[in-house]
Amino acid sequence: MKWFFSLILFIASYTAALAQTYSLDHYLDVAKKNSPLLNDMRNQVGMSKLDSLRLKASNNFQVNASSAGLYAPVIGGYGYAGAVTNVQTFNALMGVSKTIIGHGYLNSQYAAIQLQRDSLIAATRISEQDLHKSIITQYITAYGSSQQLKFTQETIDLLNKEEDLLKKLTRANVYRQTDYLAFLVTLKQQQLQLLQATLQYKNDYATLNYLAGIADTSMAQLSEPLIEKTYAPPIANSIFYKKFTLDSLRLTNSHRLIDYAYKPRVNVFGDAGFNTDFTGQEYKNLGTSVGFNIIVPIYDGGQRKLQHRRVEFEENSRQTYKTFFDVQYRQQIAQLNQQISESDKILDKVNEQIKYTESLIKVDTQLLQTGDLRIADLILAVNNYLTAKNLLTQTTISRLQLINQLNYWNK
Repeated sequence: MKWFFSLILFIASYTAALAQTYSLDHYLDVAKKNSPLLNDMRNQVGMSKLDSLRLKASNNFQVNASSAGLYAPVIGGYGYAGAVTNVQTFNALMGVSKTIIGHGYLNSQYAAIQLQRDSLIAATRISEQDLHKSIITQYITAYGSSQQLKFTQETIDLLNKEEDLLKKLTRANVYRQTDYLAFLVTLKQQQLQLLQATLQYKNDYATLNYLAGIADTSMAQLSEPLIEKTYAPPIANSIFYKKFTLDSLRLTNSHRLIDYAYKPRVNVFGDAGFNTDFTGQEYKNLGTSVGFNIIVPIYDGGQRKLQHRRVEFEENSRQTYKTFFDVQYRQQIAQLNQQISESDKILDKVNEQIKYTESLIKVDTQLLQTGDLRIADLILAVNNYLTAKNLLTQTTISRLQLINQLNYWNK
């Protein structure tokens, strides 16, 4: 009996610690805020925007200041040839240069950066969806544990009432001592189940906090996860399909970049400043110069063709992955919908079974008061009720997990 009162005290203190209630949205918001992966990917998207600005800046005129000096003395007729070194020189120049790039090539470079940014955004959405799925999965698991804990406590409350009545009837010799002890064994088993359910909920709740990046060891209640089944969009609009579309655009753009790399390139440059060899009238050595160079690719050993061939191999792989994804995606959606439908049917049957077992327990309670009930029948009815309620909890949680998986693919 002392052990029983200790259990009651523990449950009371534990229940008081669960005064605060958190919702699923709370954990989703906190997890998204705390996720270093999502933060990193958002930073990568921001850096890709800077790449466009850097490309634009690199195609503007480039201005550089430079200065150089040289002194090669000739002593006693020994030293570098003056015709080569000019003995002594000095320059201080301001140079400007620009590579002239066609608009087509420049647009393809911008397109490559934009496609990279779009790919990062798509990957970020998938990572966010992965995070949502893991948080919701654990939240459902923890909520299921809390419901199991609540149900076990309600069962103990019911059995305690029956136990008080049975004890009185046993003292009045309406029932045998063995009947009372058999019922008491069932009650003690449920008390042990309560301790186990409490520990399970604490572990599941701690795991939920861990996944969300919450450093808190206290306990709280979880509100019911309001998860509704969503419907699959056209596959072309799926965030998981976006990767294949972007890869197709990237590979097409890669072909263009390869071709543009083999077009003639023109560089223009100029400088102005002071450049002298100190041979006299240095003040007249202020001047300027302009120039250009043209590069016309003629033959590279067939590298251009090989690069195109490499891109074609990538496209072949993309098509294979895309086809496989189409099949898996449709099969996964159909299978999850079928499993959810089967779970709904099971829930209807289980709820019907619970109504019967509850009615039976009420009748047994009335018969118990008059001593017209076999205790074995009462224990059997309670066990059937426990089995039905456990199945209800497991099926409900399983159904929510299936909906979570379906909604993951329906984004």
